[in-house]
Amino acid sequence: MYADRATIRRILTELGDTWAVVGLSANQDRAAYGVARVLQRYGKRIVPVHPKAETVHGERGYPSLEAVPFKIDVVDVFVNSALAGPVADQAAAAGAEAVWFQLGVVDEAAYHRTRASGLHMVMDRCPAIEIPALG
Repeated sequence: MYADRATIRRILTELGDTWAVVGLSANQDRAAYGVARVLQRYGKRIVPVHPKAETVHGERGYPSLEAVPFKIDVVDVFVNSALAGPVADQAAAAGAEAVWFQLGVVDEAAYHRTRASGLHMVMDRCPAIEIPALG
């Protein structure tokens, strides 16, 4: 419902390859850690965004999207649903082309707001599941 195949394919294959992963820390037990590794395997540059600003998978971390000094193409959101809407708004303000809310991250108002602002949007899906399925 919150992502058609064409949008998923476009985000994963046609947009730029710099992905900010919001909520990514060096905690290997968190889903974001493994998903970021899969994105790297598929040629994406990951940018950890977390208040701790830790280096993860060899990439320097930043405490917020606003602190990233270069263009982000896709913002992958691993925060709880209550915090996801403001992250989507920050992604739009930062000039991202797409926002991706992970499995279990749902904010319908943010979804519609993000789409209305011209960004591609996927919600309640995981790119680590979707990218291998592209074939």
